[in-house]
Amino acid sequence: MQTENIQLIINSEKDSQLQNIGNKVIHNERLSFNEGVYLFEKASLPYVGALANWKVFSCKFCSYSKLYAHKEEGWELTIDQMMDIVKSYDGKPVTEVHIVGGVHPKLTLEFFLELMRTIKAHRPELHIKAFTPVELEYMFRKAKVTTEEGFHPDIRTVICADKATADEWLHIHKTAHNLGMHSNATLLYGHIEKYEHRIDHMERLRQLQDETKGFNTFIPLKFRNKDNDMHDVPESTLANDLKMYAISRLYLDNFPHVKAYWPMLGRETAQLTLSYGVNDIDGTIDDTTKIYSMAGSEEQTPVMTTEQLVGLIKQAKRQPIERGTLYNVIQDYSNYEFAENEM
Repeated sequence: MQTENIQLIINSEKDSQLQNIGNKVIHNERLSFNEGVYLFEKASLPYVGALANWKVFSCKFCSYSKLYAHKEEGWELTIDQMMDIVKSYDGKPVTEVHIVGGVHPKLTLEFFLELMRTIKAHRPELHIKAFTPVELEYMFRKAKVTTEEGFHPDIRTVICADKATADEWLHIHKTAHNLGMHSNATLLYGHIEKYEHRIDHMERLRQLQDETKGFNTFIPLKFRNKDNDMHDVPESTLANDLKMYAISRLYLDNFPHVKAYWPMLGRETAQLTLSYGVNDIDGTIDDTTKIYSMAGSEEQTPVMTTEQLVGLIKQAKRQPIERGTLYNVIQDYSNYEFAENEM
């Protein structure tokens, strides 16, 4: 979208405050807390979508990753069982092992460190993407070590950080960033929170990113109400989902990426978000746990091939770039022609 076109959209907006916000966006001026809340409360979806699409249009690419997730249905596996899963992908072009489940009453920090050492010894080139700040805080507290001790250089060689209090959560991210590690930030939305809670969350992230520049991407996570204690809370609508992504792009002006998590949203909705400020979607997830379907996700069997993912991105008129976990470019699929045996 050209600047003159977005300016016409801004000028046609009857709300003067929304006009002012739009002009700040196209002049790369930072939005205030109150302006972020005002966008949620007063702006139409087409308006925030146009602003977010203009904001991300300069790159016009969509990155995704090839990652690995295990097939077992059990919630507690031994290291040998997990290594059997890792080894089943030997010789296949996977780039990442994603490990979750750190909040476990039986398993210790030493257990997870040994698991990661074993993975690295078997296949050193695999990137281990492991644990949220919530999981790390639990493991560190259980092991009676501080956050700084938990990120000791001996541990940093085998662990990469991507419910603690908000301050503890941010402190874990900050500690990782100060040690040269990058992480991703999330926000669970669409439950009992108010718009000011969303903006407060993003404001804290924006401030930390100003300080450390350690976040790779921001991932809004849609609340799902299936089979949990908040089943009576209605889920957000598609329009509200898209608005969440668009305002994330506008408010988090120092985050290079905003990611749509397609296994939870569904591939059609994820494709729509590419026109609302998103430039990153998850990749070719080769099967997974039952976490998604149990939570009520749109994708009951979240698997997409590279060809399907590239096609989805091209249909949205974006450039499909396969990336690594740390956003290094692996391959540009813009002009790639798939062979018949790849379909």
